[in-house]
Amino acid sequence: MQTSPAATRQATRPSGPAEPGPLTPAPAPAPGPAPAKGRRFGLATATALVMGNIIGGGIFMIPAAVAPFGTVSLLAFVVLTVGAIALALVFGQLARRNPRTGGPYVYAREAFGDFAGFLSAWSYWITTWVSNAALAVAAVGYLDVLVPIGHNRVLEITAALAFQWLPALANLAGTRFVGAVQLVSTVLKFIPLLLVSVGGLFFFDPKNIGPFDGNGQGWMGGMTAAAAILLFSYLGVESAAMSAGQVRDPERNVGRASVLGTSGAAVVYLLGTLAVFGTVAHQRLVTSSAPFSDAMNAMFGGTWGGTVIAVAALISMTGALNGWTLLAAQAPYAAARDGLFPAAFGKEKRGVPTFGVVVSVALASVLTVANFASGAKGAFDMLVLVTTFTAVVPYLLSTAAQLYWLVRGATDRVDGGHLVRDAVLGLGAFAFSLWLLAGAGYAAVYQGVLFLFAGILVYVWQAGRRRAQPEGAAH
Repeated sequence: MQTSPAATRQATRPSGPAEPGPLTPAPAPAPGPAPAKGRRFGLATATALVMGNIIGGGIFMIPAAVAPFGTVSLLAFVVLTVGAIALALVFGQLARRNPRTGGPYVYAREAFGDFAGFLSAWSYWITTWVSNAALAVAAVGYLDVLVPIGHNRVLEITAALAFQWLPALANLAGTRFVGAVQLVSTVLKFIPLLLVSVGGLFFFDPKNIGPFDGNGQGWMGGMTAAAAILLFSYLGVESAAMSAGQVRDPERNVGRASVLGTSGAAVVYLLGTLAVFGTVAHQRLVTSSAPFSDAMNAMFGGTWGGTVIAVAALISMTGALNGWTLLAAQAPYAAARDGLFPAAFGKEKRGVPTFGVVVSVALASVLTVANFASGAKGAFDMLVLVTTFTAVVPYLLSTAAQLYWLVRGATDRVDGGHLVRDAVLGLGAFAFSLWLLAGAGYAAVYQGVLFLFAGILVYVWQAGRRRAQPEGAAH
């Protein structure tokens, strides 16, 4: 087990006060043991992790979802892409200074103290395992296209649990297997997506394109309305930063993987939506339940497109579940190493926080079973909506941390020669995160705050126990 040179330099820096206050930077404890070199992710795998987590199953419905707003939705894509890349660049800058596993949690705690760090970790953890439950439920719907299970409740539950636990087993086998699954699933799912995205341009018919302003509320109103649907298409830009401890040379590769992965996902999103707009008649697209299938049928004839897209969707969701299962364990792992989560979350085997993986998948499984068995769809939908709020909280805290170091003028943490550039990026990423939060809607923000603050009990318990222990016993 070796630590990177940057991690060694960080560990030898003078640390701050032992118990940071709300606005006092937390001391940077020596990072936990890093995975062996052979098990670390390279740039290609880290980029695949980012792309695979950004592009889950939602891409297969995006063109139909934004079609009612007209082609102004393509402009919304461009605006969102700029914001997402700014956020990715900020994560890269933060990771260069602190390349520890935990990403947004680490940055928030370092800048603002234990409580902010805990809220970031708790919020992100909620997002990951609830989103995994939603992905598994959606995957069952695509599986029904290939293997009709006749809405048999037992078979649906069994399939959904299999979609969750098979990626979990790959994670438990070690980071080498996680990376392999992520690379393979990313490549396989992009084959049909690129077929439509690139091939569709050769079948492009301008007559199929709908109006620029489809809802008649002006282009600004249409763009904002479309953006409200598209905002969460870019969740996952933090994937490389969250797994920085498993990335080879994280000071360089986290930022590069974040930007490359986000840019690659943006290209697929934009080309795919444009190709579908040009191959499927607008009136049909507005009511389509499988826009990519309709596009393939229009391009090549027949009805086999639905089967191909169903396979691609299942591969896409399996890859996303594989990546998000790893991320579900990373935030509590980093927090546990600092004594803010139960200690069991801080233990790892083969470079993977196994307890965090098992607990996160178990919670997602309970939620999935409750959804299918009790028909509590309203409660399930509410929890999924809450994740749109909880996912953005770590983004806001991370970008705020970047701005904090810039305003403070900490020469060991900011590049004085690029102060203006970094300030513009930080402000842009903060505004993008705030826009994401506003797009979640009033109900999601209200319920999300309640869900987030429920974690205060966990923080109180851990903080109380930590102060009752002798100094240094928490780690």
